[in-house]
Amino acid sequence: VQLQASGGGLVQAGGSLRLSCAASGSTLDVYAIGWFRQAPGKGREGVSRITLRSGTTAYADSVKGRFTISRDTAKNTVYLQMNSLKPDDAAVYYCAADRNKVLVGTWNRPSLYEYWGQGTQVTVSS
Repeated sequence: VQLQASGGGLVQAGGSLRLSCAASGSTLDVYAIGWFRQAPGKGREGVSRITLRSGTTAYADSVKGRFTISRDTAKNTVYLQMNSLKPDDAAVYYCAADRNKVLVGTWNRPSLYEYWGQGTQVTVSS
């Protein structure tokens, strides 16, 4: 499975961006896609997750009500709509694929995801 993240950029606080994660390869094996972010000097943080068949979603508390994850199964693409962006949202955003059909434990563990995209930079100016 190959993942290509895109859509990052520079935005003012309060602005919006939409990230895309395009999957290719053995996508039928992918059960869910997660978005993570990593700011300089910090660990990788789970932002959101969506299961591809049912569309079940999960969000970190820090982004609930501001971010929306969605998928287009025909395009093998997952989106992360980010609204009301804050300087604390600035990070490199990664998408990752989970092939496990049963979720054991919490969804936001990076070790749960087998395949990772290259990351896209999001910068939020205050």
